[in-house]
Amino acid sequence: MIVLAAGCSSAARSPNTIDGARVATQAPLLAGATPTGSLSPTPTRSPSPSPSASPTPPAAHGCSILPADNVWRADVSHLPVLAKSATYVASIGKTAGVHADFGSGLYQGAPIGIPITTVSATQAKVKVTFQYAPESDKGPYPIPKNAAIEGGASSSGDRHVILYDPAHCMDYELFAAYPKSGGWTAGSGAIFDLASNKLRPAGWTSADAAGLPILPGLVTWADMKSGHITHAIRVTVPSTQASYLWPARHQASSSHDTSLPPMGLRLRLKASVDISHLPSQAKIVATAMKKYGVIVADNGSPWFISGAPDSHFNNDALHALGALTGTDFEAVDESGLMVSKNSGEAR
Repeated sequence: MIVLAAGCSSAARSPNTIDGARVATQAPLLAGATPTGSLSPTPTRSPSPSPSASPTPPAAHGCSILPADNVWRADVSHLPVLAKSATYVASIGKTAGVHADFGSGLYQGAPIGIPITTVSATQAKVKVTFQYAPESDKGPYPIPKNAAIEGGASSSGDRHVILYDPAHCMDYELFAAYPKSGGWTAGSGAIFDLASNKLRPAGWTSADAAGLPILPGLVTWADMKSGHITHAIRVTVPSTQASYLWPARHQASSSHDTSLPPMGLRLRLKASVDISHLPSQAKIVATAMKKYGVIVADNGSPWFISGAPDSHFNNDALHALGALTGTDFEAVDESGLMVSKNSGEAR
């Protein structure tokens, strides 16, 4: 049985977000709002490679990205299809193709994707002032002076900052992050213990609209180099309903249209879809989408999957994922995996 959680705090929706649509703004927004300027291009040729804004995080110092029994790492290839699967897929876009919102090189002067900054155990922590403090983790946050910002220092987009501390197995994430004298400001922020399955309080946002961590859902070069992605992938959809499904903790919509997907919805690439013709990097991603699926984490463009920039990615190969369209996906019922509504542990 699927249970939709519709409750949300007063900070659930920014005035700059209209049912998931993008609107122009320069000020920090609540996670879930989608300002302009955050889309990557559709790559046709691989740009001249440039160094990644930050290292890709392999499991280091005994730290893995969430426990092995976490829902992000659960095999969903065997789960039943939701009765509303076709409805949800239609609302996302049946003919829209998958777009890898990450890659190599630069676009508008910034690396393509959500960068990860790996910090040392001794990195000094700084104060962050939040626009939506009631649903943000106070910190402080270990932000180096050269911390990578999604879209670059001058971006007017989501401006995510992801800080990975492998020594302490911690993940610090900010949305709409701006440096200032003596610290930073951000729309919202969240701190995750990567050794724990603990979820955020019900109804709380994070640096992402669904109240989930971003780091575990990113495709990284470490994933690709290993030949296997062993986790679900973060995906955006144009509009969501004002509810969320486990393991999500937050919704970012005023719409009660139940044909729209809820935050946290898990979809998978159908087993019957032929991916044998895809180039190697695209095939690795497609294989993961069959086994681990994608999780709806934010409002944005249809079927945009997230990753961290890296000069080793082949943009032409990733562009081949566009041959996969909405009709190749199905929404699944993962409620049977839930051990506790307040934990990401999966059966």
